Amino acid sequence: MKKVLIANRGEIAVRIIRALKLLNISSVAVYSQADKDGLWVKMADQSICIGPARSSESYLNVRNLISAALLSRCDAIHPGVGFLSESASFAKEVTDSGLIFIGPSHQTIAILGDKIEARILAKKAGLPVTPGGFEPIRDLDHLKKEAALIGYPVILKAAFGGGGKGMRIVEKEEDLESSFNLAKQEAMQFFANDTIHIEKYLTHPRHIEVQLLADGNNHVIFLGERDCSVQKNHQKLIEESPSPVVNEKLRNTLKEASIKLFKELKYKGAGTIEFLVEDDLCCFMEVNARIQVEHPVSELVSSLDLIKEMIQIAFDNKNSCTKPSPKLKGHAMEVRINALSCGVITKFNPPLGPFVRCDTHLYTGVNISPFYDSMLAKVIVSGETRMECINRMIVALKEMEIEGINTNIQQSINILSNKQFKSGKYDTTLYKKIEKEI
Repeated sequence: MKKVLIANRGEIAVRIIRALKLLNISSVAVYSQADKDGLWVKMADQSICIGPARSSESYLNVRNLISAALLSRCDAIHPGVGFLSESASFAKEVTDSGLIFIGPSHQTIAILGDKIEARILAKKAGLPVTPGGFEPIRDLDHLKKEAALIGYPVILKAAFGGGGKGMRIVEKEEDLESSFNLAKQEAMQFFANDTIHIEKYLTHPRHIEVQLLADGNNHVIFLGERDCSVQKNHQKLIEESPSPVVNEKLRNTLKEASIKLFKELKYKGAGTIEFLVEDDLCCFMEVNARIQVEHPVSELVSSLDLIKEMIQIAFDNKNSCTKPSPKLKGHAMEVRINALSCGVITKFNPPLGPFVRCDTHLYTGVNISPFYDSMLAKVIVSGETRMECINRMIVALKEMEIEGINTNIQQSINILSNKQFKSGKYDTTLYKKIEKEI
């Protein structure tokens, strides 16, 4: 275990490089022509340009990525988040090339990438599943029958999708046909597969996910849940652990069934199972077969370095999975700082102080291009209580300085200061409700 290529960019590439340094493993960064001045490019032991700015010609170019890994004599590839991190075909090509894929096997990724198959497996493992079908929608007649059985509103989902793409909420039967056609078109456009399934749409749910770590040898540990209910257009803005609405009974139910599912899958690496919770109803949504953007909040309450653990597991080295699930302590919260415009960062000062962490690839002088994800940084804080975290986060965000472009820093402060958010009694509709305030 001497060298790892990071098939990603931005803050997650920086985060992985730091973990590799702790393990005394050399890092190889990749970058597009638009990212030649990226912080991860400067931090890595070796950096390789893999193509033009467009991600289809660079970060999604499997041939270039694997060639870069082989030419630089890497032992493994870490996919990070997004891009190819949940691509079964990429994971297979990596292993077929004689390299180690730091994450689940390509077989596991393929199974979980099929949202219908994942629902079937989750139900078998004892996880509560959203009311809905367990097969693809064949045609409009089939769709109408399923919707009538479930009851409106319903949601149509791309079976091989994610990120809010290929989804349509339907309130009444007369909108089914147009929504079905639009969902299929979008699913084909983004995922090259127009398979659609149907589920009951929960109108005021909490978005809860559980973090697991597994070594592929029947050892799985549970690292608690995260609440990701503050969202704009299905994109998460604020995450925290533990959730204000998950009690010990529900937590134990999710823990036992989630561990059972990962053992049956022979899962290897870090993974997340997502749920919707509304009143007394808790429903499985999907499994993210990769590390998540919001993993730092689980790190702070569990005191585990999840990226380091992933690397150790991939190389079958000593890791924490053979020990009991750690006792979780305190509260942690993360805010995603997003760019609202493009341009050169003329000034950057990250927040500092006790129990404050900032994961970022920013520095004064770097150019923020329009080609990639808008996330600039993640500010993460921890404390003994939720209110301590909220207050600490507000102080941290007020201290943070990003000049040269527009960001959502002030919007995030306004959400954190909102009475309903502070109460903990809110759901995924919170952002819409308070949009005028922020």
